[in-house]
Amino acid sequence: MPQIKSAKKRVKTSEKSHQRNISYKSKIKSTIKKFNLALSEKNKEDTSKYFKDSISILDKSVSKGILPKNTASRQKSNLTKKLSTLIKPDQIKKSAPAVPKKVVATKEKPVVKKTVKAVKKPVAKKVVAPKKKTETTKTTKTKEKPVVKKTVKAVKKPATKKTETKKVKS
Repeated sequence: MPQIKSAKKRVKTSEKSHQRNISYKSKIKSTIKKFNLALSEKNKEDTSKYFKDSISILDKSVSKGILPKNTASRQKSNLTKKLSTLIKPDQIKKSAPAVPKKVVATKEKPVVKKTVKAVKKPVAKKVVAPKKKTETTKTTKTKEKPVVKKTVKAVKKPATKKTETKKVKS
């Protein structure tokens, strides 16, 4: 039995997911059995109904991570092969008999041109080249080199000289 709190919680959550997985797998098996039973009785309506149910349950189980994707696709393939022996694939989608649709002439609507507002495009900032300064005679004479100040790092004095007195300038 785990003693760490997170391990105890993990045991509980894994048990919940295990129970959920068992129930889903049971649903899958039962719908496939119902499908096979309806197929053996050659009942087209029930067969197509159970086929759709089993396909949807297989897809849900894949999305919830209960079954691997290839396992579900293999089972769906087997179901469709069995179904194709009884029913043509077109009849699965259309459960009601197809009624021909009446062709109605459509009236053309007048074309109205809509004015489209111009969308403001973000303006890209242009890189401006630095301008060259023209030097006059005054600036050339007074031009000096910039003074570079050196910063000196202050060094801490050793802590042993605490009794030293400071001289005061008068």
